[in-house]
Amino acid sequence: METLLIPLIIILALLGTPLFIVMALAAMVGFHISEIPLVAVAIEINKLSSQASILTIPLFTFAGYLMAESGSPKRLLRFAEASLGWLPGGVAIVSLVICAFFTAFTGASGVTIIALGGLLFPILNNEGYSEKFSLGLITTSGSLGLLFPPSLPIILYGLVTNVDIEKLFIAGIIPGIFLIVVLSLFSIKKGTAQLTRTPFDSKELWESFKGSWWEVLLPIGVLYGIYSGKTTTTEAAAVTAFYILIIEVFVYKDLSITKDIPRVVKDSMSLVGGILLILCCALGFTNWLVDEEIPMKILEFMQEYLTNKYSFLLFLNIFLLIVGALMDIFSAIIVVVPLITPIAAEFGVDPIHLAIIFLTNLEIGYITPPVGINLFISSFRFKRPITELYRASFPFLILLLFALVIITYVPSLSLALVN
Repeated sequence: METLLIPLIIILALLGTPLFIVMALAAMVGFHISEIPLVAVAIEINKLSSQASILTIPLFTFAGYLMAESGSPKRLLRFAEASLGWLPGGVAIVSLVICAFFTAFTGASGVTIIALGGLLFPILNNEGYSEKFSLGLITTSGSLGLLFPPSLPIILYGLVTNVDIEKLFIAGIIPGIFLIVVLSLFSIKKGTAQLTRTPFDSKELWESFKGSWWEVLLPIGVLYGIYSGKTTTTEAAAVTAFYILIIEVFVYKDLSITKDIPRVVKDSMSLVGGILLILCCALGFTNWLVDEEIPMKILEFMQEYLTNKYSFLLFLNIFLLIVGALMDIFSAIIVVVPLITPIAAEFGVDPIHLAIIFLTNLEIGYITPPVGINLFISSFRFKRPITELYRASFPFLILLLFALVIITYVPSLSLALVN
């Protein structure tokens, strides 16, 4: 019977059956073969649901969706343009920073591309950038903020591995800035060909700040609350969600409490529900893998070919780039992380450094052909052939791979602020 079920599960996966169903079936078959009662899975899921940090997922997601649906993108774009637009390549740098900000709060690159793409694309074109460069920049920027707090993938990674989420938040800051700097230098090089450059205007800077200061100061307030010890991560998430609701509905009056808020709740909680469903089903599957000592068997196999930490990191990056191109980041965190964590520990990789390597790889996976999700979202958003998006994002992919090598082999980038 079991020999028939395993090929059936594989066929279902190839036919596009939702991932949570495939993993739930795989877990049930695995536990049945191993003669382990399914109640063991329920106990583990109960442990997960009792963690206070899990509340941060719906709260930060709701806050991010509120901002994306309001006039916040336009206000922040105006302020960023006034601050950085006078630089060579300034408009492109503004695009990178604004997209990173929104992805950090929404946790979803698709939301960033859909919400900001229509604003940024004509601005970049009007400043003299080619359509190819503009498409590549926006497609890449959609996932650029995943290393910054309060990124949803960071929270999920901490929940799955029991690594301190607050340490992960601070560990991602320097690598996240490094990625933006690398892409900004490329943008500056492209920006030197601009015919015109916006002069710096202190009056416009002040006016744009006054128009957006409620939102500009938000990330500073979140980080200050967490790292000063005045709030926990969960409390910071609750305050953020309430704060954004108040300013967008009652201060800026961009959203209607009766017309818009129910829709935003529905959209944001649909994403959260999908993540939690995948998390619960994947947890059963990964528990079975751990019970069967699959990670240790993989480690024994790898030790025959990988002799040191550096060769392991090279193999890990290749593996994760493939995973990132084939699997969404939430599924990858839940399924793959429990497998690689014990193996990385055996090779002496710091767990926080491993988290940043993992998330950077998955961030790059969003624009990795053939099935990087950002490529398809941009293709849909801008009504361009997917092959055109492949070509447009390729230079950015190469630059991010270069940055990944630095982040991987210079652990101090990830650990300096933590230590």
